Amino acid sequence: MNFLRRVFGSSKPPSRADDEVSITENEDSATLPEEPVIQSPDASATPKAPNGDQERLSQADDDTDPLLEENLAAMLGTRPLPRLEIPPRKPGQRLVFGQFSDVGMVRGNNQDAILTMLASSASSDGMPDFGVFIVADGMGGHHDGEKAASITTRMVAQHVVKEILGAMLDQQMDDPERPAITEILREAFQLANRAVSTQIPEGGTTASMVVVIGDLAYIAHVGDSRVYQIGESGIEQITRDHSLVQRLIELDQLTPEEAAEHPQRNVLYRAIGQNETLDVDAITRRLPPRSRLLLCSDGLWNLVPEETIREISGAHSSPQELCERLVDLANERGGPDNISVIVVQVPG
Repeated sequence: MNFLRRVFGSSKPPSRADDEVSITENEDSATLPEEPVIQSPDASATPKAPNGDQERLSQADDDTDPLLEENLAAMLGTRPLPRLEIPPRKPGQRLVFGQFSDVGMVRGNNQDAILTMLASSASSDGMPDFGVFIVADGMGGHHDGEKAASITTRMVAQHVVKEILGAMLDQQMDDPERPAITEILREAFQLANRAVSTQIPEGGTTASMVVVIGDLAYIAHVGDSRVYQIGESGIEQITRDHSLVQRLIELDQLTPEEAAEHPQRNVLYRAIGQNETLDVDAITRRLPPRSRLLLCSDGLWNLVPEETIREISGAHSSPQELCERLVDLANERGGPDNISVIVVQVPG
């Protein structure tokens, strides 16, 4: 416990139950010994604790964007869920996606899990496209990791479909008693966390999920799988890795180049199935027309830089072809880990 405070700073209130989070090795699910690996920075230099930005919002819009006000209100519980906005589009334009998961060139089994589902309608109700996209990267013994990832994707999707898609079909999304969408995503991750902790005590998993409703993306995230947004202005990593090296980068004790070679670069301080309580990052983004979302496990981003991903994305109009090309490239570069990719294409 004292080790965690020395490493990550002490700005998180000591009364929080999830202060007892363990640091987990992404490949072997090992716990670090309670020995300091760095000197604690001055309190004045310590940035806000990781849980301080759980409800990070897109900065792509102006400061006066009502989306910011709506999400802050939802977080504070002071205003009902806002009415869904349906972006104008030409007839027949729909959300499309591609997906691909591969064992890689070294591993004997695939401990990643991906799940995608898309609902589109054409009726007088004007229900927007609804999509669920999940990437999970399992950790643990030979089969524990793959079981943890599989349980997580299924349970999270089941809860989201029941609580969000079900409400859309029942036309109950404007009910002021309904929880905010980001809260529903957090609940889904908590259910998966309890299930993995109980059923796979030696296993764990990362999880990155995007729920798309119309032109809004609701993102929930734990671990070091990633979600990127790719558009005309370039590529941006939306999620934040819950890894030791990323925390050291934020504390200005490592450079990104040093982190890439750090012996503990696979160590996570947050993952599903490792503790009774779980902090879940929740992010809301407005999706520009013709932009893309890319979800991937670290088997991709450890080997293929962001700029290369952006260049390859520009060369492939098909989301499925893009997924396959990215996985092929990771394998060409050694493929030491499982590789999973989902690409979501926004119409426009």
